[in-house]
Amino acid sequence: MADVNSNKVFTFYQEVPMSETMKALISDKEKIAFAVKTMRDVAVFTDKRILIADKQGLTGKKAEYFTIPYKSIVTYAVEHSGTLDFDSELKLTLIDGLTAELRFMDSRNKNHMLIRVYQLINEYMVN
Repeated sequence: MADVNSNKVFTFYQEVPMSETMKALISDKEKIAFAVKTMRDVAVFTDKRILIADKQGLTGKKAEYFTIPYKSIVTYAVEHSGTLDFDSELKLTLIDGLTAELRFMDSRNKNHMLIRVYQLINEYMVN
């Protein structure tokens, strides 16, 4: 079982189509925005939360699922990548003081995925 009281860091590389497994974990009341992946992990961003599948083991068939509801975010900060930087970052502080750091390495446009996630969270926060 995952230590849900530890801080999490994920680095995402590209946008991917939604898998059937992840679709099954999304409520009919949520609107799916997009999905991204690390080497093995996958995250789905909806209008209400971030769902992350943390693949484990040698085969990656075992997975733990983390949900970060936007309503649990207390503060969030973005760090755009510079000319020589490889990634851009979104740092989240949650209600219970835990933190989650989402790093995006998008070769097409370094800040593309970061901006999309930031807009989703902003949309939730201002409504």
